[in-house]
Amino acid sequence: MSTQKHARPAEPRPASSRGRQKLRTRRDLLATATQLIETGRWPTVAEVADAAQVSRRTAYRYFPTQAKLFVEAALEGLRPAMERAIAATPDGHAAGQLEARVGGLVSAMQRLATENEYLLRLMVHLTVLETAAGKAPRRGTRRIDWIESALAPARERLPAATYERLVSALAVCAGIEALIVLRDIRGLSTQQALETSRWMALAVLRQVAAEQRAARRKP
Repeated sequence: MSTQKHARPAEPRPASSRGRQKLRTRRDLLATATQLIETGRWPTVAEVADAAQVSRRTAYRYFPTQAKLFVEAALEGLRPAMERAIAATPDGHAAGQLEARVGGLVSAMQRLATENEYLLRLMVHLTVLETAAGKAPRRGTRRIDWIESALAPARERLPAATYERLVSALAVCAGIEALIVLRDIRGLSTQQALETSRWMALAVLRQVAAEQRAARRKP
């Protein structure tokens, strides 16, 4: 087993230069908001836009309310903990190593979800309000970033469509939405919910591996 570690998870790869620019703009706004909050200020969306040298109209498209901006800025602070968790997992693409990476990722994500449950439920609430108001809700890409980082060793070995479907499936297995379903609807304990999320993620990963083995055996 390789002992090499990732110093930093791979960046997500948006489909276009426009996608990359949107990602940079969102992160610039969040970084600026965090800096202002750390000085003891409670900046408005307009003030953050001005400080980040981004148009106010653009800023409001990403963060229509000050509450949404503050919640996103707080959640963005979870990145270092997740990056450390991913970097501590095996770096190879062998089945056991990849399962260790994905299992470790989901366990860490769900622990952070329980520790930051109020903020994450508030984010869901704000997103629902945006949808009810007829606005297209915008959420951060943290979950996808982390999943893609965990899958990085196997990315080039999977067909593009299979890889994208795997990322989508794992995104359903983890995060606050999975926690809400397992705890609120199924009535599981926090520990049971964590274990079930990990089990689901590994089941999805093993299904993909089985499909790839079957495809290779075809004449």
